[in-house]
Amino acid sequence: MSTRAANALTARWTATLDDEATVLSGAGVHPLLALLARYADGPARAELSAVVGDPTGVDLSDSPSTRMALGFWSRRGLLLSERWRTEVPAALRGELTGDEAVDQAALDAWAATQTDGRITAMPVRASSGTAMVLASALSVLTTWKQPFDNTRCRPTDGPWAGRDLAGLRRRGRDLNALRVVDAAAGPVSLLTVEGAEDVDVVLALGPAGHGPAEVLPAAIGALDGDAPALPLTAGPGVTEQIVDASDATPELTVSTVAFTVDAAHDLLRQPGLFGLTAATDASGDHFPGITERLYVAQAVQNATATFNATGFSAAVVTAFAMRAGAMRPPVTVRKRLVSLTVDRPFGFVAVHRPTNLVLVTGWVTHPAAA
Repeated sequence: MSTRAANALTARWTATLDDEATVLSGAGVHPLLALLARYADGPARAELSAVVGDPTGVDLSDSPSTRMALGFWSRRGLLLSERWRTEVPAALRGELTGDEAVDQAALDAWAATQTDGRITAMPVRASSGTAMVLASALSVLTTWKQPFDNTRCRPTDGPWAGRDLAGLRRRGRDLNALRVVDAAAGPVSLLTVEGAEDVDVVLALGPAGHGPAEVLPAAIGALDGDAPALPLTAGPGVTEQIVDASDATPELTVSTVAFTVDAAHDLLRQPGLFGLTAATDASGDHFPGITERLYVAQAVQNATATFNATGFSAAVVTAFAMRAGAMRPPVTVRKRLVSLTVDRPFGFVAVHRPTNLVLVTGWVTHPAAA
């Protein structure tokens, strides 16, 4: 997948969010959209291609901390094109029997296996009319290069005032881990928490009262380094003081909270965002490169992410369920001391360091209790 196109999709998606807790992955959707674009025709191809951009690019197969899996299931007896059967490896293709219980169990088992049990069910539901299921599974597991200490956090103001929370704290000498960028919503503080291998997590704190639709696109846009930089003291949550010390090396103290966020997203609530408007029309012949008269009937993503003292983990399963179109009968088969305090709702962005690909991003409103 293209880093630029996948990140752009993620940024556009986050710009539509409300202020509720969530986690999502454009990187989990992009490979499926790219696959559909490759085998599509007509308006569906044009719409999907505009979202997908360059379908080639990032290869995560050698990543020690990130795993991407793809799976495709077609109903027994469905007449698949020679191109599909030739180009899609047999190892990625499975069969739907038409028995809802059997098929759902197989799909759920795949999701659980590919995410090490973090997501136990396929987001879409198989039925006797399901002609095809396309799915991706993304798993991220990294430990911090510098762990946090567990502590207690009790904010004195803001939405979390008076609550006893599972706090995290650490002190280090790398002020470069913190930067402040100028965004449309105002200054945004970005803290890069470096993973021991090839995934980092960026915590993004915007001005009070500004939610994920403003803060997360700014954080994603800053990954390319083009966002205007501001002094650290201009950043939300940032304070600075000069103290007497035995050496002149600046230090950075970070106080934040542990969290787990879960979310489910029905992509067809805003099909235009994903290039799926034409593809959901049951009367069209959208994917002749796969088989005749397919349309997208379900498109769902389930995701979970956990941030704690020792590391970060996330799992995402995205799935499209496709049906045979209505225009033909269905087939009858199946020092400076700089401090950052994050004690109110904030965003996070998990980034594949070698490519800058945004793997997972989200918004935290309910941190872990102490």
